[in-house]
Amino acid sequence: MRWTVLDSPIGEFSVATDGTSVCGTHFGRVADAVDEPVDDLGRQAVAELRSYFAGALTGFTVPVRIPRGSDFERAVWREMTRIPYGETLTYGEVASLVGDPGAARAVGVACNRNPVPVIVPCHRIVGAGGKLVGFGGGLDRKVHLLELEARVALEHAWS
Repeated sequence: MRWTVLDSPIGEFSVATDGTSVCGTHFGRVADAVDEPVDDLGRQAVAELRSYFAGALTGFTVPVRIPRGSDFERAVWREMTRIPYGETLTYGEVASLVGDPGAARAVGVACNRNPVPVIVPCHRIVGAGGKLVGFGGGLDRKVHLLELEARVALEHAWS
């Protein structure tokens, strides 16, 4: 894996590529991250992330590969990618969508284990009643991402 770090409105953000896909993201700088991507895929991932953070990109096209996770976690991560930009679902709603309505807490664990946050948008999953609970990157980052997407979605709806 090759890690690249970029500055973003939520602080340093690292992205890992393996030559064929994005296989990890991380809030902060990863120890061996470089400041400039070394291949076309890394450049595409960094460009898409910068565009997303600027409010110009509402859907990632970079290929993603998640090399680990239980079947349940993979189902949750797949469901995350189906949540439309600017919208949210609750942990309970996601649990029902993956076929286990009583597994809201397990959905939270899967969110915490998401190896590709932002691109696989775990920030779009909220607590019952829309409460902002838990986020591996910190609630301040979750709020920033949700506010960014809400603002951009509203601008698109009204333009």
